[in-house]
Amino acid sequence: MIWKLRILFVLLFISNLSFSQVSGTVTDKNGETLPYVNIYTEDGLFGTTTNEDGKFQINIDKTGTYNIVFQFLGYETLRKTVSIKELPLILDATLQETTTNLEEVTINSKENPANKIIKQAIENRNKNLARLEQYTANYYSRGLWRIKNAPEKILGQEVGDLGGGLDSTRSGIVYLSETISNIAFKAPDDFKETILASKVSGDDNGFSLNSARESEFSFYKNTIDLNAKIVSPIADYAFNYYTYKLEGIFYADTGQLINKIMVQPKRPNDRVFSGYIYIVDNSWQIFGVELDTTGEAIQFSPIERLTFTQNFKYSEENKFWIKISQTVDFSFAMFGISGDGRFTAVYSNYNFTPQFEKSSFSREVMSFAEKANKKDSLFWKSLRPVPLTDEELTDYVRKDSIQILKTSKKYLDSVDTAQNSFNISNLAFGYSYANSYKKQRFSISSPLFGTHFNTVQGWNTNVTISYRKEQQENSGKYWRLKTQLNYGFSEDKLRYTAEFQQKFNNFSKPVLSISGGIETAETNDTNPISTRMNDITSLFFERNYLKLYQRKFGKIAWQQEVFNGLEIQTDLSFQDRSALLNTTDQYWVTNDDVQYTSNNPLQPDNFDSKPFLDHHIFKFNLAGKINFDQNYMSYPDGKYNISSNKYPTLYLGYEKGFAADISNYNYDQFKFWILQDLELGNKGSFGYSIKGGTFINAEAIAFVDYRHFDGNQTRIGNGSYLNKYNLLPYYQLSTNNNYLEAHAEHNFKGFILGKLPLLNKLNYNLVIGAHLLATKDNNPYTEYSAGLNNLGFGKYRFLRLDYVVSNFNGQQEGAFIFGLKFLGIFE
Repeated sequence: MIWKLRILFVLLFISNLSFSQVSGTVTDKNGETLPYVNIYTEDGLFGTTTNEDGKFQINIDKTGTYNIVFQFLGYETLRKTVSIKELPLILDATLQETTTNLEEVTINSKENPANKIIKQAIENRNKNLARLEQYTANYYSRGLWRIKNAPEKILGQEVGDLGGGLDSTRSGIVYLSETISNIAFKAPDDFKETILASKVSGDDNGFSLNSARESEFSFYKNTIDLNAKIVSPIADYAFNYYTYKLEGIFYADTGQLINKIMVQPKRPNDRVFSGYIYIVDNSWQIFGVELDTTGEAIQFSPIERLTFTQNFKYSEENKFWIKISQTVDFSFAMFGISGDGRFTAVYSNYNFTPQFEKSSFSREVMSFAEKANKKDSLFWKSLRPVPLTDEELTDYVRKDSIQILKTSKKYLDSVDTAQNSFNISNLAFGYSYANSYKKQRFSISSPLFGTHFNTVQGWNTNVTISYRKEQQENSGKYWRLKTQLNYGFSEDKLRYTAEFQQKFNNFSKPVLSISGGIETAETNDTNPISTRMNDITSLFFERNYLKLYQRKFGKIAWQQEVFNGLEIQTDLSFQDRSALLNTTDQYWVTNDDVQYTSNNPLQPDNFDSKPFLDHHIFKFNLAGKINFDQNYMSYPDGKYNISSNKYPTLYLGYEKGFAADISNYNYDQFKFWILQDLELGNKGSFGYSIKGGTFINAEAIAFVDYRHFDGNQTRIGNGSYLNKYNLLPYYQLSTNNNYLEAHAEHNFKGFILGKLPLLNKLNYNLVIGAHLLATKDNNPYTEYSAGLNNLGFGKYRFLRLDYVVSNFNGQQEGAFIFGLKFLGIFE
């Protein structure tokens, strides 16, 4: 116990050491502290903001005379000339509220004066956006999440104390992190961030989620990407979404006139902000923003409110107001958990004439300096521009001391002992055993949840037994052994498979897999119907859509990223394949109009027929994925790719069946897949997918090797609709010849329904789609759909409803497709 207290006192002592800097407190005229006031030296070399308690520290490390500026929206800018003879220096400041008035504004009854200002800001938006052609800067960010009154359990699962974040009232900070980095930018979109220091409370090996790239929100752009595209108050089409009111004017310390404009949405549930935007007269640049949006607007139901505050300072060098600070406040509530948080960012030491080289920018947009997550408290105390609040300081001290305990072998063993205890319910619900200190885990899955029904095996139970060993902390290296047992009661047959898998690193992500055994597999390899859905359709409706065959196999597979933007997968397998027959006709609900079909999709009424002859075959697959504009982030523990939708993603594949004991079953297949998702600003998103392929020497191959398509006969939608035919029978157009799929879907995300009275209060999304399938010797199959997404009430919006019309050979069919996306019930 004594050693813990010693650590606590050392950390508290270090946190209160003084370094060469200027610090103080900012208050209003009544003595109330002011949070998030901008403080910077006039030359722009140093900058910070006050914390929640109104305290600040600015890292001036040399004596001399400095002009220090205090700037806060709603208050008059204060400039103090300070002659610093010795450091540290205490410098407090009191700010006076800005007096805004309309006396100098000439009111024209025919035109709202705010509209005139906003029109000018819109007209100059692109010009102002392009003013920052290039720069480098220092960046600091802090992220904090709090939870209030967390429940003990959610959906029956223990919540715990969330890594020591919750106190006895089930409240506290669950995430606290900081980042210090250097950033570089060159128009139009070259960006590089080098993180010099990263800190996560309670995790000395962790890396902060805060980055300059993720916190770049520019209101000069038409939309702000916050899950949905939220329309900027100065977007080209802003007058379709907002009304404006000039609240008043005041003069900045530069002598420039600032217009304070209230932004009010025409339709509150639309993709909009509300609040204030401050526009500089004549240049029509942004002086500051105080704007809110909601979870309904961004269509992310756990969020209740998001508040953006941005502050700018005037740069004499390029005659432009540059962003120096940003705070994003949020509140959230869902499943009985509520809380709030804040991400604070400070920009300083801008250089608008950097000497970039050709190698200054690459696909690597973020990297970490060596030992960036190992900086000690002395380092952070000397460079942290925004001082910690008492709450944050306490969290660091407490969690860092807890971490010492929680990483010890004694503690980990004690936790494992409690969690590894076995009771009789584990026989039904599964069991896991962990040795956290050695990073080992053994598990047996639930035979109850692994029990399903199909007409080939009857009731059948799957049990997966696995062992996993992490080879090095935070390296991504591991190896795993897994075996799966499956017993079919109606056919009285046990099947089993085993797999060894090893991942070698988290950079190029090479993975080796070796597997083999005997198993059942779905004839349609797109797996269009899940086992759980087939349970329901079979037992309640006598529709046994799942068609199975048996294969004995041995397989070796390899996948790896060859270089940035190119991934390959390849495998070689031997398969001994047998057709299967139904062994049961059990059901729970009688349906006189429907009866089970055979396990042969080609002859559904012939229960003794088989879709192919028993045989063995070797199969080789080679596939590549190409992302033409892929950027990436380099962490010390791995490479993390950032997909780009600027260009389509391309997949190319080759499949070969050879050395079959039935020579006609040998074949070659070439295939491709192109897909892209396009964000269309306030008009929503558009996605398309095109697949195609051709077979060679495949006139008489086994039906299981045909190209099957992702159809749907259940009227229940699941997963992505972009590559699915919701009315196509699973095997109707299966082919061993040329084929072409084309899919397109547009989600308007409020662009249409958000403008309709009454309907806009529901916050539904209109989605339309079109699908085409062309196969040789058949007329094209088409589907068209229109539906509503984001259905539900309040925060719980997991539903989708579409009406789909199909057309094939002159026959038209229409049906409603009901989609439920919750906990993967039907997947």
